Amino acid sequence: MNKKILIDAIGILLIALVVVVGYKLSPILLPKADLNVQPEAGCDLHKQACVAQLPDGGRVELSSSVLPIPMVKPFKVQVAVSGLKASRVEVDFTGIDMNMGLNRPVLVDQGGGRFVAEANLPVCITGEMDWQATVLIESGNQRIAIPYRFSGVPH
Repeated sequence: MNKKILIDAIGILLIALVVVVGYKLSPILLPKADLNVQPEAGCDLHKQACVAQLPDGGRVELSSSVLPIPMVKPFKVQVAVSGLKASRVEVDFTGIDMNMGLNRPVLVDQGGGRFVAEANLPVCITGEMDWQATVLIESGNQRIAIPYRFSGVPH
């Protein structure tokens, strides 16, 4: 009887540990934003840079150094920010229909509102996949999220 109680107690402690770790990691895995902005409709990241206008008049542009955006080959992702003082910029690449793991490069400030990082998207073994590149900008005490969607074409 005591052995069963001990096993049950260990099980409950393990479940509690998983809940606590999940809670602590949730801001990293699922970033929260104070302001969500939609980019201009119809923009195709495979063909050109895409822009989002911020409500206060600022502007954010996302672009890739290689067009179309390649799968499994490194490319530079670039974010240009104007009308806003950004202290940190990240781009969170997520698969729309399939979890492809955490892929969120932190961009390096190049000055003049330009941020750059090297990125690499994995290829989906099932074929073409839809992606979302969410630009995450920290400005003062505000976090802005701009989701750009595009299709991944296997190369």
